[in-house]
Amino acid sequence: MGRIADRFAALKAKGEKGLVTFITAGDPDLATTEQVVLELEKAGADLIELGVPFSDPMADGPTIQLSSDRALASGTTLPGILELVARLRGKTQIPIVLMGYFNPIFTYGAERFACDAAKAGVDALLVVDLPPEEAPELKEHTDRCGLDLIFLLTPTSDAERVASVARQGSGFIYYVSVTGVTGARSAVADTLAERVTSVRDALSLPLVVGFGISTPEQAGQVAQVADGVVVGSALVKYFEKYQGAELLRELSAFVGALKQGVRQSSAG
Repeated sequence: MGRIADRFAALKAKGEKGLVTFITAGDPDLATTEQVVLELEKAGADLIELGVPFSDPMADGPTIQLSSDRALASGTTLPGILELVARLRGKTQIPIVLMGYFNPIFTYGAERFACDAAKAGVDALLVVDLPPEEAPELKEHTDRCGLDLIFLLTPTSDAERVASVARQGSGFIYYVSVTGVTGARSAVADTLAERVTSVRDALSLPLVVGFGISTPEQAGQVAQVADGVVVGSALVKYFEKYQGAELLRELSAFVGALKQGVRQSSAG
């Protein structure tokens, strides 16, 4: 098994759910990202999603768009992100997922990227604009190089799409809790529990839920029905307000509270 499967198996053995934290690689620079990843793990994160900055992030709301802009302005590149992951692997074995768009991968070269990412210590790719029917070109290389390829499901996914994702996905399945772009929401959708429960019945992989989760209470609510909870925009907002040691302290406190919310839900 790989790091992702091992982590979810360990969580399940403890009767816990996973906390997946998203940050944009290179915001405000890659040296800070390296420090932040280690701090997130210490605070309770179980998996890390590193966003690959892109000039046209169509699935992202303004918070993550601005984060991507800051990362690009600092000179962040895909090779630089792989070098970052390789450095992190000397310090941590936390599962790392690269989340982004296909254009940078296509420009890099899908086969070369899949192998270079695996060598650097990346565990999985989540390519938000690459649905299962368009993924075989990349999937053949991720399979060969030992990378998981994660797919998205949404509230509008029909049974055929769920079956396709269940068949082709690996690592975990990412369920988008709301239609629309990323960003914090004031409440979890009333229909989420019913939808997630229905989808989980058709899957063998862990199901994590993201988009719009911004408080420990919401994280705990989602953890009651999912195997993991993703928090992104609410974390990325901290990069707008803080820097240096203060950024690390604030992120640590918030992630600690999120993990506590998830744990209390699991215990309940």
